[in-house]
Amino acid sequence: MNDSGSPGPAATVSPAAETTVDREPGTEATATDRRPSAPRRGAADPVKALIHRHRELCERAVDPLEIAAGLEAHGITDRTAARFRHRDVFSLAEEMYARVSRDGDAPLPATPAAPRPRVDWALLTLLPGTLCAAAVTALHLTQGRARLCAAAAGALAVALALRGAVRRGPLSAADRVTPRRTTLWICWLVTYSLLGDGLLDSAVTGGPDGLPTGTADGSWPLTATPLLALTLACAPAAWIAHLFTVRARRMLGTSRGLEDFGAAVRPLLLGAVALFMSALAALLILSTEALGEPAAPAEALTLGALLFLARLLTTHGFTYAPAVVLTATATVQAAALATVFASRLPGCGFLATPVETLVTTWGAGSVPALVCGAAALALLVHAARKLTSASAHAPQDHTR
Repeated sequence: MNDSGSPGPAATVSPAAETTVDREPGTEATATDRRPSAPRRGAADPVKALIHRHRELCERAVDPLEIAAGLEAHGITDRTAARFRHRDVFSLAEEMYARVSRDGDAPLPATPAAPRPRVDWALLTLLPGTLCAAAVTALHLTQGRARLCAAAAGALAVALALRGAVRRGPLSAADRVTPRRTTLWICWLVTYSLLGDGLLDSAVTGGPDGLPTGTADGSWPLTATPLLALTLACAPAAWIAHLFTVRARRMLGTSRGLEDFGAAVRPLLLGAVALFMSALAALLILSTEALGEPAAPAEALTLGALLFLARLLTTHGFTYAPAVVLTATATVQAAALATVFASRLPGCGFLATPVETLVTTWGAGSVPALVCGAAALALLVHAARKLTSASAHAPQDHTR
């Protein structure tokens, strides 16, 4: 202040410096509030900063639920949303969605694409079971070289049908991830359900060389019932996966927090698994009656649960755990066979003791039943954690 009492140039206060930042009610003044004023949606607005950080997510979202799922995939929880003065991630996503469309900073969200027609993938999922039934019928009606040709043609046709079924519709892999190669291990597990029990039983009881003795007519011991039931179950698996996805997506609109959503989806997941197991059990009974073969229900049901959970995780973008579990399961099954044959070497008889004990006590099907059952249980625990998150049901472009 100069001698006349009027403020000098250094003490002049600009109008901008006198204006405070427009803050939301309930916030406390901080050092940043003494900066020159900025609009509420400026750099000092944390929600605006969050919108800029997730600009692509906000621009491409067709509703606030997609933004909520995307935020959760990026690690933003209900506790984090509280720092933005919102009770949960869903409320924060609603503001982000409204502000992007209202401010004109981004184009209005595009209209959601029409649902894909379900006739195509419904027919594709029926094809594997139909072709497998035809191939099994051909095996029962042919002998010798004709039977070998029928088996080769049937295996190729069923494999191509399964490939088509998992590339369209609810069983198709998510585009947001690169699926890990598990085809080899799935083929091993399915082939073992067809040939493995006969081979293992023959290796344990087939004499000192451990080689399979075959059936009475000299053919390889086959168990086609599990294979037929599993291929027929491809259709209910697709519909159940579709139902789970639709219902979980709908629950995003009624849940008011990530924990609420997880608690609502968890019984839905368990119900989907139980529904598939019921359908598979019914198909297994029908296949047993149609083929007149002794069934191995425990082995078929555990293998079916394993494959269903692995595919359900893959369709929602989680491929690492299914790949690891399927690889481990196939490896353990192969090791069980290998130990029986290795026990024929001098001094190595102890290697086959665990497997021989299981086969003698509960039959050859007990080995794959225990292995696949443990693997399916591990995937079920993993799915209960992954598939109950909102990000698992977000559009494919936003979360990964």
